Amino acid sequence: MSTPDAAVVKAFLLDLQTRISNELQALDGSAKFVEDTWKREEGGGGQSRVLTAGAVFEQAGVNFSHVTGTSMPASATAHRPELAGRSFEAMGVSLVIHPNNPHVPTTHANVRFFIAHKEGADPVWWFGGGFDLTPYYPYLEDVVGWHQAAKTICEPFGADVYPKYKQWCDEYFWLPHRNETRGVGGLFFDDLNKGGFDDSFAFMQAVGNGFITAYAPIVERRKDTAFGDHERQFQLYRRGRYVEFNLVYDRGTLFGLQTGGRTESILMSMPPLVRWEYAYVPAVGSPEAQLYSDFLTPRDWLAL
Repeated sequence: MSTPDAAVVKAFLLDLQTRISNELQALDGSAKFVEDTWKREEGGGGQSRVLTAGAVFEQAGVNFSHVTGTSMPASATAHRPELAGRSFEAMGVSLVIHPNNPHVPTTHANVRFFIAHKEGADPVWWFGGGFDLTPYYPYLEDVVGWHQAAKTICEPFGADVYPKYKQWCDEYFWLPHRNETRGVGGLFFDDLNKGGFDDSFAFMQAVGNGFITAYAPIVERRKDTAFGDHERQFQLYRRGRYVEFNLVYDRGTLFGLQTGGRTESILMSMPPLVRWEYAYVPAVGSPEAQLYSDFLTPRDWLAL
């Protein structure tokens, strides 16, 4: 088994942040990312890049963080008791994109590495990450293409990888109080160290590198689709589901806040505008109703 190398992972993540930021700026064609570097009092820091009021993206954030600490929060040791009494490093790139046009889906991606140390003991480490898609006015072509890209990323690592991580994504981004998925899924993996550091790192890199390849074609196809206030209001309403998930269920949000992370960066995932409506029910036969009936339950998109 190869030795974990946090410095090599960090170099990849910083480069990934830059490449994705450049790709998104090119897709937008108007706005630029503003970078904000921060330090964490307990150890570590990061750099947040945020694009606002673009031609295509209402808000896009691409964040890098590398935090260190002498002990783990209680929520982490409850899940992984072997982490008790260890110092840790956690690093990753996390991004969320909220487009202007309701026909362009919101998306989220994250790749991360965690390692915990204790004198006289082997380090405990793993990779995690994935990406998912949250459309408001979904197109089957886009959803199938998104999942085909995810499957292509996974194929070199085994035939069972895409089905396993696709299902994990469906389960993770499930809103039980709404009885629906947050969107149409993608990939989600965590606690990955099977096969050693090199193999696990290679998979994390493939997911990170593959994200923009999966997302950019959807943006190009839908960014100029005409829409009006009706579609805009539905987009803002559905963004509420995004907020509900991130504040109630998301592990990364919880870990970041409990470890004293930078609140502005952690909550960068929140949409800039959102609304709730009491007891909303879409009109029968409407495109809004089709989102609920055809897209917000897990299914095998590649079997269609």
